[in-house]
Amino acid sequence: MKLRHFLLLIGGWALATAPAALAQKRGHASLPPPPNAPVQTARTELPLQPSDSEVHVQALAADSTVVLLLGRDRLLSSKSSYSFQQYDHNLQLRQETPLEVPAEFDFTRMCAEGNTVYALFSSHSVSGRLLAAAYNGQLGQVRTQQFETKLSREVVELKALDSRLFATVLLNDQLHVTALLLDVATGQMQYLPSVYEPLPTQLTFVADAATRRAEYVLSQTNGRKSRLLLKQLTDRGQLVKSEFVQAESDRSLITAQVTPPQDTTARLLMGTYALRGLDYAQGLFATDLRSPASPGTKAPLRFYDFLHLKHFFDYLKPSRQARLRLRTERRLARSSSPTRWHYRLLLHELLPQPDGGYVLVAEVYAPHYRYNSYGSYTGPYNNLGNQFGMSPYANSRVFDGYQTTHAVVCGFDRAGNLIWDNIFVVENLRRSELEEAVRLQSLPDGRLVLAYLDEEKLRYKVINRAEDAPNDLQVAIQTSASPAKAPAERVSDTSQADLLPWFGSRFVATGYQKVHVEHGPDREVFFLNAVAF
Repeated sequence: MKLRHFLLLIGGWALATAPAALAQKRGHASLPPPPNAPVQTARTELPLQPSDSEVHVQALAADSTVVLLLGRDRLLSSKSSYSFQQYDHNLQLRQETPLEVPAEFDFTRMCAEGNTVYALFSSHSVSGRLLAAAYNGQLGQVRTQQFETKLSREVVELKALDSRLFATVLLNDQLHVTALLLDVATGQMQYLPSVYEPLPTQLTFVADAATRRAEYVLSQTNGRKSRLLLKQLTDRGQLVKSEFVQAESDRSLITAQVTPPQDTTARLLMGTYALRGLDYAQGLFATDLRSPASPGTKAPLRFYDFLHLKHFFDYLKPSRQARLRLRTERRLARSSSPTRWHYRLLLHELLPQPDGGYVLVAEVYAPHYRYNSYGSYTGPYNNLGNQFGMSPYANSRVFDGYQTTHAVVCGFDRAGNLIWDNIFVVENLRRSELEEAVRLQSLPDGRLVLAYLDEEKLRYKVINRAEDAPNDLQVAIQTSASPAKAPAERVSDTSQADLLPWFGSRFVATGYQKVHVEHGPDREVFFLNAVAF
């Protein structure tokens, strides 16, 4: 009898908590938004599924439009039909322009300059063959050009400068990285001999149409220590200037970003450095490349160990953070060597500030792996584990993308001095390629917004220099431009979600969704949501 009463009690508790658990599983759409939450001013849906379509999005701040490269599978054909679609600031379709892409090409990269969008495709049948498309939204025209590069294997970065494409490419030997200049108007192409480095070179790149200059920051290493090499190029790929930046101590400079060429009042270099190793960053460094007063003198490097940043370790629990600082203080008291950190950072381009300084954003990430026991059969005597009665089937480790833990935000003055720092703690943020995932946008009052999409939720943080602020702010992506319809709908699945900075203080959120409608047919769509802070 007692057991029966106990089971009834458990059953009643389960029934009482089931609605709450179901609501939690469905997300936070029913929760009220945080104070001063962003407003979703518009939404557009395309009846598309990820299984038979592909959509690539380019947000244009120049004319407040959004351009989509849309590919659809053709019925009874292995070829896809492509088109450019352009949407206005209210996400209303302005025009659609077809794009002819031969079946041998697959989409690779997309970039923009002004109101022109460039899409690059690579051939899966002929190595090194590329197809470039330039879409001009004002004219509603598309120009395509095919290039036989022969030596290129993979395009890892693409930027436009003065109507030409600078493509950073991995060569066929898989041992070197170089730059390729593509002129879509004339069909001319050339490899840039001034940018040719052995792997594992790290490379960043800025371009400016006003000055017609591009600048690369390349890392060079002898296996024990690394330095940086800066190279300025014209829009036609001609080398203008090159210079080395290196530390005199045992520090190695890993990678860095340089201020854009159009800023003639400052020339700053900011990045990461390591101690007696090249794999992990120990902290940040900054230098003013224009500071030497006399020829032949070197600009001083300023180093900032992560431990000396006010907020870097805020992603840890308070108890763990306290133990970490206590341990490092004891090492300093014993005059021991500094604690070695094991962090990898992905640097964003430097963001200019109204006071003449710059903001550096860096995502802290780590490779993520999943494990399974369905590896290959190793045989009864093929490994030591079998001698101890272990299974002859070896566990396999499979790379599962890059996991981001937090993003570091640092403010520097125009001389390269660190003024403040802050972080954005993230969760459920993993991507297959090493690309920016946390997006940055400036607000009119000088504050910054860091944000990203976590399935159907937009997670964000508003940063006011070094001030403490919540890391867990979030709003649900609305399934309708009309808030009155939202309670009758919920998202059952979201894939390929992304968030792009747009114009003003706006973002555009995109991705595929399955929307469940309470009193109507469900729908599968590709969505565009305008998000205004």
